[in-house]
Amino acid sequence: MIIGVLRESRPGEARVAATPATVVELVKLGYQVVVEPGAGVAASFSDDAYAKAGAVIGDALAADIVFAIDAPPVEQLDGLPGGATLISMLNPRLNPSLVEDLSRRPITALSMDAVPRISRAQSLDVLSSMANIAGYRAVVEAAHVFGRFFTGQVTAAGKVPPAKVLVAGAGVAGLAAIGTAGSLGAIVRATDPRPEVADQVRSLGGEYLAIETADVEVSATGYAKEMSDDYSRRAAQLYAEQAKDVDIIITTALIPGKPAPRLITAEMVASMKPGSVIVDMAAANGGNVEGAVAGEAVVTDNGVTIIGYTDLAGRLPAQASQLYGTNLVNLMKLMTPDRDGRLVLDFEDVVQRSMTVVRDGELTWPPPPVSVSAAPAPSTAPSTTAPAEPQEKRPVSARRRLALAGVGAAALFLLTALSPAALRGHLTVFALAIVIGYYVIGHVHHALHTPLMSVTNAISGIIVVGALLQLGHGDNVVTALSFVAILMAGINVFGGFAVTRRMLAMFSRS
Repeated sequence: MIIGVLRESRPGEARVAATPATVVELVKLGYQVVVEPGAGVAASFSDDAYAKAGAVIGDALAADIVFAIDAPPVEQLDGLPGGATLISMLNPRLNPSLVEDLSRRPITALSMDAVPRISRAQSLDVLSSMANIAGYRAVVEAAHVFGRFFTGQVTAAGKVPPAKVLVAGAGVAGLAAIGTAGSLGAIVRATDPRPEVADQVRSLGGEYLAIETADVEVSATGYAKEMSDDYSRRAAQLYAEQAKDVDIIITTALIPGKPAPRLITAEMVASMKPGSVIVDMAAANGGNVEGAVAGEAVVTDNGVTIIGYTDLAGRLPAQASQLYGTNLVNLMKLMTPDRDGRLVLDFEDVVQRSMTVVRDGELTWPPPPVSVSAAPAPSTAPSTTAPAEPQEKRPVSARRRLALAGVGAAALFLLTALSPAALRGHLTVFALAIVIGYYVIGHVHHALHTPLMSVTNAISGIIVVGALLQLGHGDNVVTALSFVAILMAGINVFGGFAVTRRMLAMFSRS
């Protein structure tokens, strides 16, 4: 079968659905690839590069399978042959007219932005790939407009305070923005209605601002949901407080299938300091910020710049095209089980079923719900029988400890009395080693046990030396025991230092 790669027709779209590197992977799967002339020029991929990768430059619309970034316009859809398969970002949740148009055509259409958020579909998740790039680019755009340092500095000319950044929404885009702003030295704060992202925010160096309400719970889908009026009221209060303090706000809040929620009001924007910047990453879906204009950057009367660019991922076209193309390659691997260049659409596979909008002219959207719960399973009904109470471990009494110590001392005295004179000195050293080891090792903090033992295992070297001295004395039993002692102690020595080296490498710069 032939895969066709379209040249994007939307003004300003610089991405392309396949790169020379992904063409090589598609050819390995048995497909022929046809690339429309100039399809990758805006992303710095020449036609010659595609040809060297194994593609043919020609009419991509005549292919059996057509790749695109955005939904093709009507003129291109009219050029698709019957039975063709279209794979692109169709946005069927918010584009019902396109879905209806596709259902009237004898084609199959799969939407890359409808991949379910489950573990095995992560390699196909275009939304995550593009959001990661967009979150990074949002910080770059904000830094360009902000025109000041992100990191704090102390210079001979005075002290420069660090920039303060608030990220609303800690999904893929939000986390990318948090990491990027933090790496530039800014003080980063983040909010999100999903409490499970708090650790992720902190791991990137950000401060998680929690909003405590009754409807805040672990997400069952991986996406944020529409919150209650109580949560919205508390969140608005938090945003109003933060707007007066921060220099940059980046909003990423989206709810699947619905317009973007309004987070930042005009009053909040008016309270910000002159020169502050807001990047509304949801501007294409209605915007999180009042006053944001999709595709444009506007400056308010008080000097706040509101950036509503809708092509943040496309502003890094080469990288975005490569990630998008890799997502498509992973999809084709899933749908080409025999690696024979033949596409197989399996409706028993929940991933393929969820992505399919139309199959052979038959409307299949919306798909059945997919259970992607990351939340703990609900607790079952309580048992009628009370669980047995665990028995509390009783501490050893002082009298019993003394009795045990007396028995041990008597046993050691008896062993010493019956042993040869040459062994008595060794027994004394052995007893002292036990006492010293107990009080030294037993009073070390638990956090230090691993590095302590990895180093002190080198004491086993003493055993190695002693066993070497016992070799060759003519007694086979002594020789065998000495060999075993050397072997076991040697493992301790080398193992201890190997562990130490690996632990030290964790704290070393590469």
